[in-house]
Amino acid sequence: MYSEEQYHRALEVYEETQSVTRTIALLGYPARRQTLYNWINRQRKSPEDRSTFCGCNTPEHPRHPPAEIKLEALHRCFELGETVQKVADELGYSTASIYNWRKIYIRKGASALMRPPKERARGKLKEGQPASSKEIDELKAKIQDMELEIDILKETIAILKKDQGVNMNRLCNKEKTVIVDALNKKYPIPMLLDKLQMAKSSYFSQKRRRSFQARHEHDSMLVIKVFNDSRQRHGYRRVKAVLDREGHILSEKVIRRIMRENNLASAGKKAKKFRSYLGEISPAVPNLIKRDFHAGKPNRKWLTDVTEFSIPAGKVHLSPTIDCYDGMPVAWAVSDRPDARLVNVMLDRAIESLPQDAHPIIHTDRGCRYRWPGWIERMDKAGLTRSMSKKGCSPDNAACEGFFGRLKNEMFYNRSWEGVTIPEFMRQLEEYMVWYRDKRIKMSLGGLSPMEYRRLMGVTA
Repeated sequence: MYSEEQYHRALEVYEETQSVTRTIALLGYPARRQTLYNWINRQRKSPEDRSTFCGCNTPEHPRHPPAEIKLEALHRCFELGETVQKVADELGYSTASIYNWRKIYIRKGASALMRPPKERARGKLKEGQPASSKEIDELKAKIQDMELEIDILKETIAILKKDQGVNMNRLCNKEKTVIVDALNKKYPIPMLLDKLQMAKSSYFSQKRRRSFQARHEHDSMLVIKVFNDSRQRHGYRRVKAVLDREGHILSEKVIRRIMRENNLASAGKKAKKFRSYLGEISPAVPNLIKRDFHAGKPNRKWLTDVTEFSIPAGKVHLSPTIDCYDGMPVAWAVSDRPDARLVNVMLDRAIESLPQDAHPIIHTDRGCRYRWPGWIERMDKAGLTRSMSKKGCSPDNAACEGFFGRLKNEMFYNRSWEGVTIPEFMRQLEEYMVWYRDKRIKMSLGGLSPMEYRRLMGVTA
């Protein structure tokens, strides 16, 4: 049926490829694989040579491959979607073998793919292999691990509707919890969590969350209805009031959680926090203080900033100048507007208090008040040196921030300012600043106020 030339050509191609399947695919003949096997065996001179034929039975290519190879072939063909012919060519087995393995797996499970040698099938062990049972246990463990991977992939595709070839590491904890619950009757939970790389605490946290949703499914519907009936205007307090009036008693904590998990938030314009930074109006100057808030003499390092007081009548702003020598406010200004006039008035008062030979560094933030021409002209005229914090870095001016904290704790917080007018609050703030400078003692100054300490040290300003 085939010529001598075809016979020798087929043997040459086989020697190059070492694959019967590949040889037939390249040449297109012979029609039957067994014909090529016969040609190869005829070429062998002895039974020993024939036993080395990879298409028959060798350690590198056994006639009956181990279960791992069979499961890998099934996984690639029927889970990942690769073609049976491609997998057969790569593994060196026929497509019929792969379909047969699948039939055995469906009918009897993965354990049926473990075909033991004839000696083991008759209940015998080969001589010199006392650890054969251990090898079988290891093989069973590997098969169970591969079965677990296949089952997880099946559940991911079936329940979560993911595409084939999904990356398990990209599943969220909620999705992993669904897979664990679907397989926990077949596999232990610790094994599933380890395979999915999920922490035990994360799993039970998701379980509690799902349990909350199941317990409060009806309550969630009521809260959503009340919220929508209000045209999405009610917060949790008014939602609770409506539910209480209708006889549905729920705690505020439960209502808040239901609204948070369902993204129910009343629409409203949030108050915009005031920011004095308006961009690089003028070139910034370096930070000369570098968070060193200690000075050996007065009028060497000054700090300044603006703080806000919000009372029912409106807002009041304070701009002080703090000396790093003893923390004394050498000058300040109070206004109902945080504008350039506020800081300019404060700077004029501070310059008036300076001796003739004093030229301190004044450290500020990067607010627009300290970068406008009026501030820069006053600084240059008085021979003062400018220093600035980094943008948005309050620790660079920590000593001034600490002064504001003490001021508000002692004078502003935990007090009712209802009925207090803006001028009255300004008067009380002025009185506090004078008291802080002249009478408020500091333990770091030996129990003296800043003014008393300066008089004791012979400093007049």
